Amino acid sequence: MQPDTSIQRLNSTGRLSRVVIHHGIAYLAGVVAKEKTPDIAAQTADVLAQIDALLAQAGSDKSRLLRVTIWLHDMGHFEAMNKVWDAWVDTDNAPARATVESRLAGQGANLVEMMATAVV
Repeated sequence: MQPDTSIQRLNSTGRLSRVVIHHGIAYLAGVVAKEKTPDIAAQTADVLAQIDALLAQAGSDKSRLLRVTIWLHDMGHFEAMNKVWDAWVDTDNAPARATVESRLAGQGANLVEMMATAVV
């Protein structure tokens, strides 16, 4: 029996694919807010809505998340980001998660970036 080496790429730009699916696992590229407001809560909500849409496109949803990595421009935003996260996350199926402070692309306009992995 030949191993399954098929790879599905969604929303590929040539530089990156927004979602890559392999062996029933969806890997989402880093997601930043479309609206660059100075409000971390609004940017977090925007990012999570995009993650919902990408997961749906891949045939999954947030209840099937395995892992989420979160990068914050400033750890001072941690509590406000978590408030939005806590209202969004499926608490019965919470993923493994890490949050770190990092210099993000976008000349300071991006306050949060998230990358997720989920079962399809």
